[in-house]
Amino acid sequence: MDAKRKRPLTRGAAALTLMAGLAVVGGCGNDTTAAEDKSPGTSKTVANSTTLTAADSGSTAIPQPTVAQLAAAGFEKLPVTPENERVDRAASPFSDPTNVTNPLFPISALHSAVLNGQVDGKPFRTETTLLPDTRIIEWTEGQQVETLVSQYVAYLDGRIQEAALDFYAQSDDGSVWYFGEDVYNYNKDGLIADTSGTWLAGKEGPVAMIMPADPKVGDVHRPENIPGLVFEEVSVETADKTVDGPLGPVEGAMVAGELHDDGTYSDKVFAPGYGEFYSAHEGDIEALALAVPTDALSEPLPDELRTLSSGSEDIFRASRFGEWETASASIEEMRTAWDAYRQAGDVPSRLDAPMSSAFEALAGAVDARNPAEAGQAAHDASIASLDLQLRYLSPAETDLARFDVWARRVLLDAAADDMAGVTSDLATLEWIRDRFADTLEGADLTRIDAHLEALRTTVDDGDLAAATDEAERLQDTLRQLQE
Repeated sequence: MDAKRKRPLTRGAAALTLMAGLAVVGGCGNDTTAAEDKSPGTSKTVANSTTLTAADSGSTAIPQPTVAQLAAAGFEKLPVTPENERVDRAASPFSDPTNVTNPLFPISALHSAVLNGQVDGKPFRTETTLLPDTRIIEWTEGQQVETLVSQYVAYLDGRIQEAALDFYAQSDDGSVWYFGEDVYNYNKDGLIADTSGTWLAGKEGPVAMIMPADPKVGDVHRPENIPGLVFEEVSVETADKTVDGPLGPVEGAMVAGELHDDGTYSDKVFAPGYGEFYSAHEGDIEALALAVPTDALSEPLPDELRTLSSGSEDIFRASRFGEWETASASIEEMRTAWDAYRQAGDVPSRLDAPMSSAFEALAGAVDARNPAEAGQAAHDASIASLDLQLRYLSPAETDLARFDVWARRVLLDAAADDMAGVTSDLATLEWIRDRFADTLEGADLTRIDAHLEALRTTVDDGDLAAATDEAERLQDTLRQLQE
């Protein structure tokens, strides 16, 4: 679920395969994917956070782990809050579940977000995207709910580490509930290592509250509540706090402590318009860098950002063929553009350092005439520049551009005889594909899917030369789409 897990603060499988998986069977009945996206409707009044019980009119009691279950999971000494002191023991009806108006978890309006930080001393970055799909889940016997589907992809040191599909809905009192997630954890070879952390309400365990309607200091809830599988307990420590946001102060934030199943705690911050805003656990940090539409601008894409993207692409291609004078000229153009954009004072605080460090690495690699380092730095600069462009472009446009960048990355990794890298690149491509698929004409999407299928075949065959050829054909198709 977004950036909130302890392991390691984050969350794939081939997205093409997963699309069929959105219609799996839940534990208590049929679970199907709705054919259409339900757009958010009129906002409803959010009630105060109170402890619901089954006696409350129309509410449904949420099954709780027994003492025996807690003991079986090794939780005898875990300092959990007594059940009767929690605010998440019953859920009000879900009459408009995909219209999430809770300001501290605005998932139906949070179209795309980028978070960054460090995990195990390595750069860590995540992308979250609200998908057009919804999913119907039978979360308790006889009761189904339509949930939003949010895609989460995490990169550790530039490689896909984890991806997930998370399922959320809001109940009528304004609290937001978590109905499970499909998790895919990747190994260093770019392959799915396991699906640890996967669960579905009504199958593995109960639905869980991820955000109270109006959290008060002292409120306690469990965003995951299946001992032995997934477990987190959140205690609200501060409400209505002002925090430093991507572009200035953000008022009304909530600060909480999150207890994990091993007895350790994370520091958490949730902010209006952003949702999960900051997470820290034993030296690992993840913080929100940008979110749209909250940080979006209606202005045209600045020429300076266009130059950063086009320059990175030009250097990537020039370095492959030893055209260092061309690469050096692009460096100077990029330097001028980045200096001008920074001086305008409109750079989100957590996106400045990634772009600056990527550019300096790129300039150094070009100066050293090092093709491999130049290619890597050009890739990093492309990703950093697209994060900045998310304020001006639609999420789908940004993700289509990211897709193109990762197709180029296949060429770099294949040239380095890095099969694990190419495998990882393909997994990333398959996930990003799902973010913009609904915006393409049917024939265009079919062409892209055919390229991905062919690229998958080259990876399965271990044929790096064929992977290079297919990646170049994919890029040709992408250029045709942009004409």
